[in-house]
Amino acid sequence: MNRLVNRDRSLEELERERWPAPSGDVTRLVATAHALRRKPIGELTVEELRLLIRQDVGLTHVLPVALEVLQDDPMAEGDMYEGDLLAAVLTRRPAAWSESPELGCELRLIVSELGDLSPSLRRDVARFLAR
Repeated sequence: MNRLVNRDRSLEELERERWPAPSGDVTRLVATAHALRRKPIGELTVEELRLLIRQDVGLTHVLPVALEVLQDDPMAEGDMYEGDLLAAVLTRRPAAWSESPELGCELRLIVSELGDLSPSLRRDVARFLAR
């Protein structure tokens, strides 16, 4: 499904919000998330999507892109493990899905077709479907 997502724009541009530059002792995670907000969302890798989603950064814009990746490869892998993008998407707070119910329906379709999953992914799927 091709959504109306402007892939040429960054989260900063899409949200019309520029975060202040990180200062002092910030973690690599904070610095990375901050930098990714300036990257066009169409250029984000699976790992970058996973990282932003796990941190609840720009979900309105990155969840549709992540679901497109998951439609093609439900077990898409960032830097952690096979299916780490799916785990990140499945474990978002319920409000993320109530704000975009069509995305939640799409994710339900994706996970309903999955078979052999690790125990942790099986748990994540079960929790998501139970909502």
